Amino acid sequence: MSHWPLTKEDITRPAYRALAQGIAAAIDSGSLRPGDRLPPHRDLAWKLGLSVQTVSRAYEELIRAGLISGEVGRGSFVKSGPRETVEVPWFRAATDRPPIDLSMMTPVALPQIAKAWRDSMMRVAAQLPDPAIFSFRPRQTMALYGGMAAGWLARCGLVVPAQRILVTNGTTPAMFIALMTAAAAGDEIATESSTCHTLKPAVQHLHLRMRGIAGDDRGMIPEALVAAARSSGGRMKAVFLLPSGAGPFARMIDRDRREELADAARDAGLVILESDPLGPVALRRPPSVSSFAPDHSFYFTGLSKCLSPGLRLGFLAMPEHLAERALNRHLSVAWMATPMIAEIARDWIETGIADDLLAAQRVELAARNRLAQRVLGGRSRGFLHGLHRWLPLPEGSDEGELLRRALAQDVALAPGSGFAVIDSGPALRLSLGTPSLRDLEQGLNILSALLPAGTTA
Repeated sequence: MSHWPLTKEDITRPAYRALAQGIAAAIDSGSLRPGDRLPPHRDLAWKLGLSVQTVSRAYEELIRAGLISGEVGRGSFVKSGPRETVEVPWFRAATDRPPIDLSMMTPVALPQIAKAWRDSMMRVAAQLPDPAIFSFRPRQTMALYGGMAAGWLARCGLVVPAQRILVTNGTTPAMFIALMTAAAAGDEIATESSTCHTLKPAVQHLHLRMRGIAGDDRGMIPEALVAAARSSGGRMKAVFLLPSGAGPFARMIDRDRREELADAARDAGLVILESDPLGPVALRRPPSVSSFAPDHSFYFTGLSKCLSPGLRLGFLAMPEHLAERALNRHLSVAWMATPMIAEIARDWIETGIADDLLAAQRVELAARNRLAQRVLGGRSRGFLHGLHRWLPLPEGSDEGELLRRALAQDVALAPGSGFAVIDSGPALRLSLGTPSLRDLEQGLNILSALLPAGTTA
């Protein structure tokens, strides 16, 4: 469905989603061009036999996806292109008094992290290998740090030979390389109904499209993924997953659902893009989705979310038949990972510092999640070693108003709409790592008093 105008025969259930996808397809095909004015809600509703509310909801989805703009008094227009300013869901405005920041997802700022950096830089400076200073050969860098990368992925439960691991400058660059390798302009990427904020601008910059897939309490529904792939007419190429607690819903997907998703992706001919920025923070995690379909999967993780924000190093495990293609794309956009950061990472891993910091993070995060459970009761979702919790709000709640009221009391929050691909209801993401434990308790108590009646998980 890439034609315009649409007809009643183009509308399936749910109608708002079919309408939104039909307009998006018409934009992608050029049937609708930048600057074209869409019909008024009432006119389109009458023509397609829909309610005005259904058309309004479809337009809202397209506005959220950045495909159209709504101008009061003028109507709705196809946008000329993606905005160059990336909207982030966390608080970033300067204030005289820094807020209690529950919006930015970072590991806990343990005092031993600063010491680890100082001590490591002294050791690295004393025995810095020449290739880290002089080499301009990416494959030499891979040879230097491939073993270290394989060891870290083993901690994450994934056994991969070093020659199939690409070392990158963080998880986001690894995600870009995987997207560039798995899909081309105009292709679709399947995601959960809400996903990480970095994916949304990435697919815009690469001229891809996202399609949110229905989920339940166990994660994305495999049958819904297969159905969406079949209805895409071959345009859906990959599925992006955050199964290990780093996604907005703070959900640790169980082993059976992971295997079912791997089977569904393989059956639908989709490449799996598995993002795991928390890495081995959580103990006794289920196997990765990628381990059930290694020949169809990109798995990427990093060190900044589980060890230190400044340790920006990522590891991308690649399927063998796509490895050379991924390497070439990495060469074109980044050439190679920064050797000095890789040296510090290797030092931390080889000396045991990384494992000590992981253990300390687990203790601190467990205490913070228990605190959130005590203050908020059953209203928030998460797991023991998660960096954040997900707080659904009653239907009809105004996220923006709640954020403003919280900020007036020096508490910064992240709105659920900042992560939404399709409408999944109002919510907040509460990050636990940034503030001190004392500030976290104060912030959670302030938030608890502000929550509307009927807020439940």
